[in-house]
Amino acid sequence: MNLSDKRKARARYQLKKNNKGGLPRLVVNRTLKNIYAQIVCDKEAKTLCSFSTKSKDFKAEKTYGIEAAKLVGAEIAKLAKKEKISKVIFDKSGVKYHGRVKALADAARENGLEF
Repeated sequence: MNLSDKRKARARYQLKKNNKGGLPRLVVNRTLKNIYAQIVCDKEAKTLCSFSTKSKDFKAEKTYGIEAAKLVGAEIAKLAKKEKISKVIFDKSGVKYHGRVKALADAARENGLEF
């Protein structure tokens, strides 16, 4: 198990330990060219909704950068509203909270998602 995997496991353990209300997680993964967001229910082990820069509905020229992350954040918040989800726990998958991850989180908050 490398350092990155240990960091992810430690962060996920803390999230699950502190999640007394059983809220779904907003999981954010990023690569050099794409960013992915999905809302997962740990009780049912099921993905409730997801959106990424690889989705068919993504309408931007560039699939990387802060602008693409903002679009993904806004769209995941809209999908969560359709599923009647208003509160989530933010799981950044062991990466720093800045740049594209922060832009996605801010856009999701602006569009009505609470975390």
